[in-house]
Amino acid sequence: MSQNILAPIDFSDVTDAVIAKAAQLAKAMDAKIWLIHAAVPEPDFVGYEVGPEYIRDSAARHLREEHRTLGEYQEKLRAEGADVTAMLVPGEAVAKILQEADRLKADWIVLGSHGHGALYNLLAGSVCQGVLRKTGCPVVIVPSRPD
Repeated sequence: MSQNILAPIDFSDVTDAVIAKAAQLAKAMDAKIWLIHAAVPEPDFVGYEVGPEYIRDSAARHLREEHRTLGEYQEKLRAEGADVTAMLVPGEAVAKILQEADRLKADWIVLGSHGHGALYNLLAGSVCQGVLRKTGCPVVIVPSRPD
C-alpha cells in the first residue's frame, strides 16, 4: 500500500524547501504527495457582511493567484516524476492540516517553520506547534533559512 505525504505550504520563503523535502521523501518511500494550501477567505468574500466590492474583488484575485501558484508547483513536481495532487482548502491552517491529514490518511506531514522567536510563538502560537500537539503521524519540520 502506498504511503501519503501531506505537504502544507504557505508561499513563504520556506515553501521551496518544504516541497523539495516532500519530493525527496516521496521518492525514497514511493509515496504520493498531497500539496495543500489553507486559504482563509475574508469574511466579506464569503458573504458574512456586505462590504465594498473592491475588497471582495481583491480577495477573489488573491485566491485565484494562490490557486494558480499551487498548480504550478504541482506541474513542476509531476514533471520531476512525482505522484502529486495539489489542493487549495479554505480554512484556518492548523485545523485544515489536521483535518486533511486525517482524511487522506497521511503517513507523514512535511511542514515549514518560519523561525519566529519564543515571544511570537508564546503570543501567537505557530502552525508547527499546533500540528505537533494534535497529530498522530510523524512530522518533518523544514526550517527557514536565516537571512
